[in-house]
This record gives sequence, structure tokens and C-alpha cells, in this order.
Amino acid sequence: MDDLEKTIYKHALSNAVKHKGNANPGAVMGAIMSSESDLRKEAKKIGPMSAKIVAEINGLTVEEQEQKIEKLGIEIKKEEKSKEKEEGLVDLPGKHKGVVMRFAPNPSGPLHIGHARAAVPNGEYVDRYDGKLILRIEDTDPKRIYLPAYDMLQEDLEWLGINIDEIYYQSDRFPIYYEYAEKLIENGAAYMCTCDGGDFKKLKDECQECPCRSNSPEKNMEIWNKFSEMEPGQAVLRIKTDIKHKNPAIRDWVAIRIVEEEHPRIGTKYRIYPMMNFSVAIDDHLMGMTHVLRGKDHLANSEKQKYLYEHMNWEVPEFIHYGRLKMEDIALSTSKALAGIEEGKYSGWDDPRLGTLRAIARRGIQNKTIHDLMVEIGIKMSDSAISWKKIYGLNRNNLEEKANRYFFVLNPKKVEITGLDNIFDENFDEEIIERPLHPDHLERGNRKLVFDGDVYIPKADFTNGITRLMDAININIDENNVSYNSKTFEEARKLKARIIQWVPANDNIKAKIVMDDASIVEGLCEIKCMNLKIGDILQFERFGFVRLDEIAADELIFYFAHK
Repeated sequence: MDDLEKTIYKHALSNAVKHKGNANPGAVMGAIMSSESDLRKEAKKIGPMSAKIVAEINGLTVEEQEQKIEKLGIEIKKEEKSKEKEEGLVDLPGKHKGVVMRFAPNPSGPLHIGHARAAVPNGEYVDRYDGKLILRIEDTDPKRIYLPAYDMLQEDLEWLGINIDEIYYQSDRFPIYYEYAEKLIENGAAYMCTCDGGDFKKLKDECQECPCRSNSPEKNMEIWNKFSEMEPGQAVLRIKTDIKHKNPAIRDWVAIRIVEEEHPRIGTKYRIYPMMNFSVAIDDHLMGMTHVLRGKDHLANSEKQKYLYEHMNWEVPEFIHYGRLKMEDIALSTSKALAGIEEGKYSGWDDPRLGTLRAIARRGIQNKTIHDLMVEIGIKMSDSAISWKKIYGLNRNNLEEKANRYFFVLNPKKVEITGLDNIFDENFDEEIIERPLHPDHLERGNRKLVFDGDVYIPKADFTNGITRLMDAININIDENNVSYNSKTFEEARKLKARIIQWVPANDNIKAKIVMDDASIVEGLCEIKCMNLKIGDILQFERFGFVRLDEIAADELIFYFAHK
């Protein structure tokens, strides 16, 4: 058994140990490609060998697999045996000096929580290794550009707390792509294909070369020089790969084509547009990328781009692929969100029903919450699922300490309490009730409520029985009368009284709350809330965390975060 086979056996057996004796071929191949950088050039050979060895290992019992490990002298780390689920950001593979990474969104709209899956780890790794982070806006498809997004992307990254060192716009770099297209043509690594698309596909699927592939560099350059005068679909530039590659999508992929579309940023300056794999590979090299984080749905793209690196004798960066992020009940499709906004279904990109970062922020979800969540998920190859429940739990931990408490009365009902003359002195007019802004931080002070016997309580709490107005008195509610019962909390506890929020009838402010489903609830809150500033996050007791969004003449408008 040679060293290559032993390496494949090591990764296959390690994967089998993690998954109760059943190795995953894709995971084994991914582990080899990500951790054995010197073997990447052997990818074509490793693929079939891995499949064969995994099939052999999966046919063994767990005991036989362990015997195989011992026989081959393969050392499997203890954590590989016991730790099935990795969390957090593991160290990057390869060198850690001079790390350069990039976040490269398409400007089709603002960032959503799915984008944070890539943005946060990139920012974290650059901070960890004192590296450089590049924001590269990939705008080479004019049909997928939403002009305001150019600024929105940077605003969203700023909210996430991610520091960008350099910014590039691919639409500024077309001459660079043309320069490298010509270099590839000249060295025979690329050719101008004038075949009908359907005819080329048929040949490609049968692992056959098209007639254009054998054209000389001079002939290809002649066609290239006339490219800008051609019609869309009349010709494309293709990168030579293995025409018999097991994945048809990788066979001689398209690098440049004609696009007859006005670009929202640069207008009609160009007709010859690079495809994503071409522009990305060139930019990653020229910008000095050492590590490229991308979803595992880009595995084929990484392989495509490696051909270009080989043609140009460039060093291949470390490609790290992570699993999909599955989200429950979160609207993430940018195109669907934009259509919904234009149709009036959504109020804007910060509509609370959307999963955009600005919608999340408007509700009071903290950037630290999103950051911590993405760090916890890490960059493992397995898929991850998150839910609002998970987000709310993390956010609650971030808000508990900072959010001051206030009373809010939903659907208020006014009540006039009788029988107070017997408790207070004859000159009773009002009593000041003090309650701490935060029960764990008394140094923040108290807010004061004026109690004069006329109060608003939630309509839902107007039910017969003994009820305590928090920090005030205990009252008896029946259908026709609300009367004084007793004074202390101890008496309320003996009577098993309900404890409810309230606001003074003559000292309050209207409050409107936009809920997470965009519905609106209304009520009254303490007059002290008038001292809040837009953006402040507080907790309405027994209701939930809210963020002050707008201060109107006679009301405060909040956005609901969660309970």
C-alpha cells in the first residue's frame, strides 16, 4: 500500500469512526482536499480511489474497521472518536502569517442573516491572525444588481462590527479580465468557441472536444479581437480543462460571454462580461488571497478555478467549504423580498418579517447575537439549522443586563378604585410609587409612577378576583366595582393574587408596537418612557423586549424583539 492509499484509508476510517461505522464519500474527499494541500493536484486520481476505499470500509463491521486501523498503524485522534459535532472556529489550514481573506457579496440587495455565515468568520479569522479583509463587490451580472445595495452592503457590515481594509468593485476591473483572457489565449489555455450552445453540450456530455478547441492561439486571438462586434451567443471564451472530467459542468467552462444589458453602475461601457469563476479566480490571485471561505455548493467552482490557477502557474489558496445554513421561517430570498417590497407586501428591507440584517437590527436583535451564533456554528462541512428560538435565546442573554424595565398596558381599560379614603389620610391626593429601572442594577435609579386611584390595566386582566397592582396596592375586581383590598405584597401572596402592570390614568403616553409578523398592537406605557432615545432597547414587563423606533407627537412607536 503506497502513501496515497494510506492517507485515503486514514481519512475514510476517521470518518467512519465519527459516523458509527458508515463513512461519507463526499466528506472523506472534502477532508483530504482541505487538510492535505499537497495532494490537491492528485484530485482526479483521489476521487475514484476514495470511492472504492469508502465502499470497502463501509462493508466492514465496526470491529473490523478498528482492526484495520490497528493493522495499518493509523493514529486516529481521540477527539475524532468522541466528538461528533464540532463547534466554534477551528484554526485555518495552511500558513497563518500574512492571512488575506475576502467577503464577496453580489449587490442584489442588503445583507441577510445567511450572508453573516460568511462575513463573520472572515472577520474573525482576520482579527485572529492580524490579517487583511477585503470587501469585493461582485457586480459582473447586470441583471442581479440593486443600485442602493452598493451602500447598504457596507452599512450592514459596519452594523455587524466587521472592519474592512480594502474595497473593490469588479465592474471597475473589466480591462484586467480582458488582459488575462488574452494571456490565456496566447498560452493555449483558453479558446474562443463559436459552436452552437446545444451542439457544444452534446459533445461535452459525450466527453468529446468541439472543433474550436484545436484552433491555434493566433486564430483564437483573431476571433477575440472581433468579439465585441458579435451578437450574444455567437461566441464565448472557454477555459480548457479535462474534457473527460467526471463532472460535465467542469469540462471547458465558459469564462467570458457577451451581455446585452445596461449595467446599473457603469451603463453600456462594456458588452463583454466575465463569468463568476473567471473574475473570482483572477481577483483572488491578484488580491493575494491566502484562504477562501465558501459554501460547499461551490465545491465544483473551486475545482473549475484550480484549472485557471494551474494554467497561470499561480499558487492555489486554501479553499475551505462549509455546510448549508438552514433557517426556519426566515425570508431570505433577496429577489422575493424585493418583489414583495415593490408589490407593497413588505414595508421595506427592514420589514420585521424579513431576514435582512437591517430588519433584525430594527427589532432590537444585537449584532453580538448574530456574531456569537455564527462563531458557534463555525465552518464545518455539515449543514447547520437555526431558528428564531435560538436567536432569541442568545439575544435575551445580551439584553437582560442592559435593558431597563417599564410598564406597558396592552388594550388598556380604565378603572377607578374605591375605598381608598379609609387607608390614606383624609387629605390623600396621590402617592408616588417608585420602581427600579433594573432589578439587578439599583444604581441606575428608579422610575416614578403617580398613584391617585385612577389607573389603566390590561383589558385581559380585568377579571373577577384579587389582583395586585405591582408595587402599589391589592384590589378586588368584580364586574361592577373595583375596590381596595389590602396594601402589602405579603398580603397579596397569602391571597394568591395575580400581579399585573398598570399605568396612572393621568400620567402616561400612548405606545404602538410593531410585532414580528408586522401586525400592530397598541396600549399605554409609563410617562418615563418619554426620556428614551430612538434605538433604545427596553423590556416591557410581562410583554417582552422592544426597541424604540420613532417618537411621535403623542405616541411612541416600538418594534417587538421577543419575549
